[in-house]
Amino acid sequence: MNTTETNPIYGQIARSIEFLTENFRQQPSLADVADRANLSEYHFQRLFSDWAGVSPKKFLQYLTLDFAKKRLRNGQTLAEAADAAGLSGTGRLHDLFVVLEGITPGQFKQGGEGVAIRYGLFDCPFGPYLLGAIGDKICKLEFLDEADATDAASLATRFSAEWPEARLLPGLEELRPIAEGIFTLTDRKPLRIAVKATPFQLKVWEALLKIPEGQVASYDQVAIAIGMPSASRAVGTAIGSNPVGYLIPCHRVIRKTGLFGNYRWGATRKTALLGWEAAFFEKSERAK
Repeated sequence: MNTTETNPIYGQIARSIEFLTENFRQQPSLADVADRANLSEYHFQRLFSDWAGVSPKKFLQYLTLDFAKKRLRNGQTLAEAADAAGLSGTGRLHDLFVVLEGITPGQFKQGGEGVAIRYGLFDCPFGPYLLGAIGDKICKLEFLDEADATDAASLATRFSAEWPEARLLPGLEELRPIAEGIFTLTDRKPLRIAVKATPFQLKVWEALLKIPEGQVASYDQVAIAIGMPSASRAVGTAIGSNPVGYLIPCHRVIRKTGLFGNYRWGATRKTALLGWEAAFFEKSERAK
């Protein structure tokens, strides 16, 4: 059974975002950025705008330190954001459509013995990703580099450390309906996540779900939200071990200085995720 479904468009976008991130202080021209993507200015402008929903120039604004610091200063606390969960539109929180639960202690201890996990390789606006699910519950969303995504036979081995006793089954067709509902910011349907986690990790990941799209929080803010203000370092470790990218939005946590910082699946992808969501948020606010 086929386990892959990808296309290479993110590679071109990623090269330009990397260039913008490294050179935003110099405000590079459209020609400079298009050259980085090996495209003409016209084709690059159209490709980038189709991907991000805004022009490269506007996207560049979202990469500045001033923009990130403003988001941190003006952002609600996670508790305040949770209280706003009844609002529609951009006030709607991530945790309204993502339900997070830990697997049973017995399954955790036994390494997934008796659990069947279907997996497949899909494509999204941020490149190829490995998706795994236990029934209709997502247990894995791992972004991949293009080189990693070419070897379909090795995909199952990525589960071995986390689920050594689970039964792994290729399941592209079975997973497609789930995949189609992940990378969308409109017309969402509820998604369920099942993770192997310690109580502390689960608490941190639940806090991340309360960060709205287009907003960010610092590690310190997350530590305060879980009632452990001195545990920002441990919070960072828990965030770095998140097995379900994007849906558990660890990309929305940045340093309190405004710098985006590291990301398990690459700094460029984190920048792309934040800019993409910021663009949608800004457009939604203007449409009100």
